[in-house]
Amino acid sequence: MANFKEIMSRPERLTGGHRMCAGCGGTIAVRNVLKALKPEDKAVIANATGCLEVSTFMYPYTAWTDSYIHNAFENAGATLSGVEAAYNVMKRKGKIDDTFKFIAFGGDGGTYDIGFQSLSGAMERNHDLVYVCYDNGAYMNTGIQRSSATPMYADTTTTPAGKVSEGKTQNRKDLAEIIASHHIPYVAQTTFIGNFSDLHAKAEKAIYTKGAAYLNIMAPCPRGWRYPTENIMEMCKLGVETCYWPMFEVIDGKWILNYKPKNKLPIEDFLKPQGRFKHLFKKGNEHYIEEIQKDVDKRWEQLLKFCEE
Repeated sequence: MANFKEIMSRPERLTGGHRMCAGCGGTIAVRNVLKALKPEDKAVIANATGCLEVSTFMYPYTAWTDSYIHNAFENAGATLSGVEAAYNVMKRKGKIDDTFKFIAFGGDGGTYDIGFQSLSGAMERNHDLVYVCYDNGAYMNTGIQRSSATPMYADTTTTPAGKVSEGKTQNRKDLAEIIASHHIPYVAQTTFIGNFSDLHAKAEKAIYTKGAAYLNIMAPCPRGWRYPTENIMEMCKLGVETCYWPMFEVIDGKWILNYKPKNKLPIEDFLKPQGRFKHLFKKGNEHYIEEIQKDVDKRWEQLLKFCEE
């Protein structure tokens, strides 16, 4: 990886003036991924409909300094595949001299759910592009509806906690594992901890590895998760230390665990600060937390086996 100080001093490719919420994890993810680009390289950005798109590109104004394509929810992977293929043809014909990199951004709704078919196709064809999912665990842009990335028993507007429901009853999809099953060159999962060095290292690998790459970034949403805006880094740390959000990468099929907590925290430490789980801490609901803990433990043990830990 390039010198970390040099990376942090690179110009912003997502500028100020957009309308993303204060403390938005999606914006933090995008800014830091784009800093992994070498200053001399250009980029084409595809962006599935969602919070990021509607808040950073209000025609004729844009917060993006690179070429930018707004996509529908379902076709970011397909669009960027076509752009990358066209670039390769024009490069061979000598019509383009510049080096371009191709990066798609999508929330979990446009990635785990609606855009999964085009994402899977782009990965299977092994286009030389990076797909970045900023995973905030729900359809935040349209009112905090559940997605397949929403954790079990989370309170959302379509799985409301109340007298007849305890939130979303289904398990969360593990999309990073699904994409790894496509046998592409690089898959990684990360979030915002410490000095962002893990995110930067993985973003650089993803961008400069030949072939398809996928980054899954936990990007907390203060409004949807219902925690104080200034606590985003603490939320990410708790997600990692409880093993709810493990840090790993898959390089040419080899699973590598990047961080193993010395003292694995109970999942309730991650759940309790979030208003979307407050109903789980009412007397008589202890078994719901126990169920979530069992699922986290099961997935963690499976990951350790994958990584031969």
